[in-house]
Amino acid sequence: MSPAHAPHTHVNRLFVLDTNVLMHDPTALFRFQEHDIFLPMVVLEELDHSKKGVSEVARNVRQVSRFMDDLISAAGADAIHSGVPLSSNPMFGNGKAPSGKLLFQTEALDYPAPTGLPGDSPDNTILTVALSLRDKYPERDVILVSKDINLRIKATIVGLKAEDYFNDQVLDDADLLPTGFHELPSDFWEAHNKEMESWKEHGHTFYKLFGPLTHEWLPGHFLALPGDQPFQAIVRKKTFDHVIIETIRDFTEPRHAVWGITARNREQNFALNLLMDPDIDFVTMLGAAGTGKTLLTLAAGLAQLLDEQLYKEIIMTRVTVPVGEDIGFLPGTEEEKMAPWMGALMDNLEVLTQPSGGSKWGRSATDEFLMSKIKIKSLNFMRGRTFLNRYIIIDEAQNLTPKQMKTLITRAGPGTKVVCLGNIAQIDTPYLTETSSGLTYVVDRFKGWEHGGHVTLQRGERSRLADYASDHL
Repeated sequence: MSPAHAPHTHVNRLFVLDTNVLMHDPTALFRFQEHDIFLPMVVLEELDHSKKGVSEVARNVRQVSRFMDDLISAAGADAIHSGVPLSSNPMFGNGKAPSGKLLFQTEALDYPAPTGLPGDSPDNTILTVALSLRDKYPERDVILVSKDINLRIKATIVGLKAEDYFNDQVLDDADLLPTGFHELPSDFWEAHNKEMESWKEHGHTFYKLFGPLTHEWLPGHFLALPGDQPFQAIVRKKTFDHVIIETIRDFTEPRHAVWGITARNREQNFALNLLMDPDIDFVTMLGAAGTGKTLLTLAAGLAQLLDEQLYKEIIMTRVTVPVGEDIGFLPGTEEEKMAPWMGALMDNLEVLTQPSGGSKWGRSATDEFLMSKIKIKSLNFMRGRTFLNRYIIIDEAQNLTPKQMKTLITRAGPGTKVVCLGNIAQIDTPYLTETSSGLTYVVDRFKGWEHGGHVTLQRGERSRLADYASDHL
């Protein structure tokens, strides 16, 4: 059960917060409604050690310190011993100001460390403090809240209640994320042809539909009716009693190829329709390795940059989280430092820029020209910038926090399109999960926006070896 959604009881619970909870979400202080929060002295020490730098964690730590300073200033220094009311800063909370108190460790707690806990590490100190609070307040429910799985396991071993911090979770289960499309039943037209209207506008066919299934659809979602005469469309607008849908272009046909790339399956066709639509400003694509996320995105970007001249340049960025051991500092400019992280970009550019004929010099000149139109940027230097008429690709977006994702997307100026790519099954950032990832966050928050779209790519198209490895390893 989420601490932030704990049921009301006659005796408020006492939550002992681990340092990583505050590092992850500075507003966690205000997320426990009527319950009290206790911060051990070792947590304050760890916060102090992590406050320097320009990283996201350092910024969060400094924000926590400001929150605590504001609370103490509003309540007075004397309130530290009795508990600082969290309601003195009511601008944070879930709909209402929290009514609990913030308690600090103001004295040494003489409690023997449990047998079997070696040394005096910060985690073990937090466990000892929580156990002493449980004995000091036998009438209260003392619960340790931590993002650290190992600490929660140790707490359970020594007989202490422990929970994860759930308030940062966007969904209860990643399976609840929308796929971005609905498969229609075979009798769809018979059940929805009443009062149906259809018309053509600028070469596009539109339908105005009424019926029971239309209530489940959202703008930006696709509709697919399989069969001998397949029908595919995108939902453009939705009102309380009807929806307007538009038939989509079939990018599986060679005559509609995008920079020589055709869609190999239904989901790739949906993705290309989103990527090539100038009315769609924000696109999210989920999919396992080999489903074609980066290739489709780059092909659409180059086509609109060079052929249609909709954008000035392509900007590609990603979080630099290594899969193995870190290789240390890299020399050179920003783009040279980011180059080792952009192997996916180079691999896909090789596919897109290798003509069937032509000289080696011609191919080299093409590659050099394209790289002058594609800029590789680091996340560290995105804050405060504004990008006009750019095609921005955020790769490996599952490793971003919701706050980082917001920082990136709000950089978009007029005429800019943002595409987020990722696989929430491959998260490398500590303390992020499938349900708390920034990619999950934006997919959920942008659903139903008329200028956004999402699709989950389900079938790998890399090679038969890669497909077999994905299924059997």
